[in-house]
Amino acid sequence: MARPDKAAAVAELTEDFRTANATVLTEYRGLSVTSMKELRRALGSDTKYSVVKNTLTKIAAKDAGVDIDPSLLAGPSAVAFIKGDPIDAAKSLKNFSKENPFLVIKGGIFEGKSVTVAEIMKLADLESREVLLAKLAGAMKGSLAKAIRTIDALRAKKEALEGAPTPVVSEAPTEAKVAEVPASVEAVSEAATETNEAEVPAVAETEASAPLETPEA
Repeated sequence: MARPDKAAAVAELTEDFRTANATVLTEYRGLSVTSMKELRRALGSDTKYSVVKNTLTKIAAKDAGVDIDPSLLAGPSAVAFIKGDPIDAAKSLKNFSKENPFLVIKGGIFEGKSVTVAEIMKLADLESREVLLAKLAGAMKGSLAKAIRTIDALRAKKEALEGAPTPVVSEAPTEAKVAEVPASVEAVSEAATETNEAEVPAVAETEASAPLETPEA
């Protein structure tokens, strides 16, 4: 490969390392061209699967600040630069390797750290971002529906209380009784007063009208 071509290849690989959310290094020896196309199709448009030269890949990884174990770059290498959801890509690689044993997953880089094959398999067993979001949306929908039912129940209870007739407390008998008591007291008081006034003048008048007896000589 001519020097300008090498420089361009290194620059492209460096950019791939920098922009990838995760990187998986594989060995593709034994895979047919048709199988490679199927793998790329399974990985989707968010993952770039490229056959690379080990020496250029080492240089590009160093330029991108990515630390790759040299043992991962032994033999025919192809790198999956994952720019979408790493879980989805890991699932695709795992499923494809089950049906095509010639695809060997050697390791990778995830969140700036080296990961082993076992860790990539565990990542593939996780639920994807879309599934988690769907579950979250379902949980939120259920909570919202529950809140709406509670609000409707409270509103119905409030409307029932507002629509019920208000009991009327009659205060007329109390007022009548209160009015009667002073009247009786006043009548008794007036009667007693009139009696006293009538009796006192009668006695006085009797005493005044009686003739005075002249003592006998």
